[in-house]
Amino acid sequence: MPALVQRPDTGRTVPRSGFRPGGAWLRLVSPLVLVAAWQLASSTGVLPERLLAAPTTVVATTVDLLRDGTLTDAVTVSLQRAALGFVIGATAGIGLAVLAGLSRFGEYAIDPPMQMLRTLPFYGLIPLLILWFGIGELPKIALVAFGVSIPLYLNTFAGIRGVDGKLAELARVQRLSKPALVRHIVLPGALPQTLVGLRQALGVAWLALIVAEQVNADAGLGYLINNARDFLRTDVIVVGLLVYSVLGLITDAAVRLIERRALAWRRGFLN
Repeated sequence: MPALVQRPDTGRTVPRSGFRPGGAWLRLVSPLVLVAAWQLASSTGVLPERLLAAPTTVVATTVDLLRDGTLTDAVTVSLQRAALGFVIGATAGIGLAVLAGLSRFGEYAIDPPMQMLRTLPFYGLIPLLILWFGIGELPKIALVAFGVSIPLYLNTFAGIRGVDGKLAELARVQRLSKPALVRHIVLPGALPQTLVGLRQALGVAWLALIVAEQVNADAGLGYLINNARDFLRTDVIVVGLLVYSVLGLITDAAVRLIERRALAWRRGFLN
């Protein structure tokens, strides 16, 4: 049922502006057109198989990889790396943001190095991580953790510093302790910005994983793609990239769901 609003000039209730029945389906038109054009170009020879496999070939390859378990095993390994790196990075990013956001000393000690680190590219860190941790799993997990911690730190820090100062005055009047102030006022006030950082962090996590799995990986989606590159299997490469994108969309949708439930109180402020 469409959302309704009341027009101030006439007092009549009308559907909210911008609502279009079936709008979600209309968003699928352009991707389907692109896939159809891709298939047509492949079928007519305009797009050679050595450059990019046809959609039908990609679908058939996906089915084959699922049947023999290759794709399932690769996804499992990549998910384990992403999950472990995300937990470490999220803990570090949010923890440092809380320390920096709640005290001037913490800000002066933590914020400058974090601002410097956020400008570093992923590829620039790989040689150093290999020297520190070798060529096993640790550098891959560390790269994901680094990519996750930066957006979570920046957004959580901004959210904490953006909490209305009048609420702190209210807390002092109510004689709330420091832990109670943080728990009941600071963290809930910073939550919207933290969730924005969470969405960004998950997107960066998959980008960091793609980069990390190009470094001497012997399992995972990155290994699958590198192996396919050596054998000129563009269909397998496309399958791997599509899986990365699907995983990113799924995690983003999960955060959106959390956001809708955790911030349900904000709906009352929407027109």
